[in-house]
Amino acid sequence: MEFIGALLEYGCGLLTGLACGAFALRRSRTTPPVLHAHDDHDDHDARGARGAALAAVARAAQQALLQPLSGELNGVLLAGRYRPAIENAVIGGDLLNVANSPYGPRVLIGDVRGHDLEAARLATLTIGCFREHAFTMPDLVQLTRTLDARLAPELDAEGFVTAVLVEFAPGEVRLVNCGHPAPLRIGTRLEPLAPDEPEPPLGLQPAPRPQRVRLGTNERLLLYTDGLIEAMDPDGDPFPLDERVREALTRPTLDDAVEALQSLLTTHTAAPLRDDLALMLCQPGVQSQMPSVSTACGPRKRTSGGC
Repeated sequence: MEFIGALLEYGCGLLTGLACGAFALRRSRTTPPVLHAHDDHDDHDARGARGAALAAVARAAQQALLQPLSGELNGVLLAGRYRPAIENAVIGGDLLNVANSPYGPRVLIGDVRGHDLEAARLATLTIGCFREHAFTMPDLVQLTRTLDARLAPELDAEGFVTAVLVEFAPGEVRLVNCGHPAPLRIGTRLEPLAPDEPEPPLGLQPAPRPQRVRLGTNERLLLYTDGLIEAMDPDGDPFPLDERVREALTRPTLDDAVEALQSLLTTHTAAPLRDDLALMLCQPGVQSQMPSVSTACGPRKRTSGGC
């Protein structure tokens, strides 16, 4: 399924290479080697080759993410999209991943400050840490603290990662929000699920607090990055989360709903997006004829026969 391939390639494959390459490139910039005069030309060629290789990996990773994401994770239907701010741009810092944990399906969505290869490296690092611990940590608060501790040493003085961690359970959804736009519960109206006490992003020492929110089988949950609500029209007005959005997000299928939302956004901006955008629409308790996301299991439990 496209959903499996794009999300797991993003979390565990192509962007892992991008992260390692970007880290090596960053080190080569911050700690330049001692060169003799006759080495200058060779060093220039080597830097050019590294840059070309990183760009190629970034393009490949972006192509994986640009595919529509659709699937079912242990009874939860999911439909997601990723759109870069600029066509053909190197992938930026928006991140999205799923885990079929023993404690319920889990989703991570987030946004690294910035849009360059360093942002992509940090996005990959965040996803890698999520996938490493999402299958063994029963508590979202503990998982969030682990992510924060892993990211803090990697961030500069102005760096941070906003994030929402989501866990689905029968009749409810559990959330931990660190400086990220509030998810939307979609039913007879749109309801932002903002935490009672906002916390700073990952890397800025948040004190994560859990939320438990009712989510019926006739309701949906929209996760998104700030590229949605900060998208401006020609007059400088942000994209409104109004009744038209609710109608779009309650279309019969999740894929149709996400496409309708993107169409509203395109009409609103009347221009290319200025920021990256990641979307994930979720609906629990729906029986689907699609096979379950059998490969979205723990890193040590993945076999040719599924989880």
